[in-house]
Amino acid sequence: MNRTDLTETSNEAAVSTPRWATDAERWEAVVRREPQADGAFFYAVKTTGVFCRPSCASRQPRRENVAFFADANAARAAGYRDCKRCQPGGLPRELEIVNRACAALDADPQQRLTLAQLSDAVHVSPFHLQRLFKRVVGVSPRQYQAAQRGAALRDALQSGSDVTRATLDAGFGSPSRMYDSASAELGMAPSAFRRKGAGLTVRYASAPTSLGFVLIAATDKGICKIGFGDDAAILVDDLRGEFANAGLVEDATRLAPFIAQIDAYLRGTRQDFDLPLDIAATAFRQRVWDALRRIPYGETRSYSQIAEAVGSPRAVRAVASACATNPVALAIPCHRVLQKGGALAGYRWGLPRKAALLDNEAQHAGDVSRDEADRREHVAIATTTNLDHAA
Repeated sequence: MNRTDLTETSNEAAVSTPRWATDAERWEAVVRREPQADGAFFYAVKTTGVFCRPSCASRQPRRENVAFFADANAARAAGYRDCKRCQPGGLPRELEIVNRACAALDADPQQRLTLAQLSDAVHVSPFHLQRLFKRVVGVSPRQYQAAQRGAALRDALQSGSDVTRATLDAGFGSPSRMYDSASAELGMAPSAFRRKGAGLTVRYASAPTSLGFVLIAATDKGICKIGFGDDAAILVDDLRGEFANAGLVEDATRLAPFIAQIDAYLRGTRQDFDLPLDIAATAFRQRVWDALRRIPYGETRSYSQIAEAVGSPRAVRAVASACATNPVALAIPCHRVLQKGGALAGYRWGLPRKAALLDNEAQHAGDVSRDEADRREHVAIATTTNLDHAA
């Protein structure tokens, strides 16, 4: 196969327009019970009040009784209910397709599949696969492959390989291509990563809170560590171990705005964070962390619910591992994940802190001000914003 990126190649440009863009095309897909149209749109039957997938095996309605909708929520908003036969609100078939696509991408991380090649491998249209993959996984197939290459690069560097060898083993093809994207995956330059931050400046600050001491550390790109403990000195020692060769600089003034956000959250006057993050993750962990950030303030989810949300319902232990390795407490709210029966389970910074955080959120869940609600609509946790600008 061609070793080309999932970019706007001539084949992919041809799928930028949906195949089922008109009602006439959609009706033809319904008549044919076209499985490749599943997820691209839904049809509702006015006489029954039910909406279905295009491939639904139910008796076909008359054309004049059919309405089309772009997604299941739109059909429900119009007063239609889910078909019990094809279950249009669920993701059983979609999960199977995405799992096959992920398996094809994971089989050889060095091989770069185009969107057209990947769609051939899973037997769905490129447009449908792109839309479905992003809806289920949270990233595009191209971004997924990039994260996998970053993980391979990270593992090679940690095992002691030199940068050139690690670059080739990870499938970047050339050092120039690797340096164009690797910093976003590693959180720092590859050479600095291999040297445990040698040549990198990490600023940090600690402060007392209602949960003990909090430590925040940041590179020039963003926050790389938020941790809690009973002793500030121990937190600093832990940071020094993670960035053994970096230049650590205590800088309370520069990090004061971020300390203030933590304090406001713990006092119940803030319900989300506007923190630029500089953290590295495998593709799976990134999916889990993104799912955690989507848990509303004051609510919880089980590990199995998060596994289902990221399209890997059997990966409950892997989800727990992703929560346990979260380097930025609160910014990625892993404290909102419980065992299926409601037990607190583990927490990197101690179960008493997890219980206190959940209790604090339960007490203040309805206290958010109008200004805060409006602001939250526009806030996205940045991963590449310069710390100077954010501070």
